[in-house]
Amino acid sequence: MSNDEIFAAAYREHYWAVSRYVARRLDGRADEVEEVVAEVFTVAWRRRNDLPSSPLPWLYGVARNCLANAVRGHGRRRRLVDRLGNDDTAHGRHITAGPEADTPGAWVHEALARLSAADQEVLRLTVWEGLAVDEVAVALGCGRRAAAMRLHRARRRLRTEIDRVRPVAAADTHRVKGVGHG
Repeated sequence: MSNDEIFAAAYREHYWAVSRYVARRLDGRADEVEEVVAEVFTVAWRRRNDLPSSPLPWLYGVARNCLANAVRGHGRRRRLVDRLGNDDTAHGRHITAGPEADTPGAWVHEALARLSAADQEVLRLTVWEGLAVDEVAVALGCGRRAAAMRLHRARRRLRTEIDRVRPVAAADTHRVKGVGHG
């Protein structure tokens, strides 16, 4: 197969996986997802000679870089809007979530949000993207041992945060059930 055909096959096979990867990391900024995914595949096209035989982890690595650029751009736009005074808070439009907005398991996401961006990324690559440690290493641009160590440490820190934010009511309910049925 030519490099063009290899690229086309990678595009067809991995477009949706890369789109989901990007969408999960843009936290509701759906308008930017297509733009970032297009940039990922533009980079892949330019570097089609470098596509590895298993391109998905490599594409995730490219996506990480494109996302970093998008986040920086979003931050610059946000700061500009804030300086201009055109943001919602400047006009008194505050949206607050009611108690019904609590979603089951939100405390897990809260624990994850307390971790560093690097810890979040290595956990998401393994859980959300389903990558093995070797593939995580490719996506992060590091060696296998470094990826395994990052994953181990991130899991340990997540466990600590989960223990910190876990709903007291759920923990008490389990304890009470164990005592009441004994």
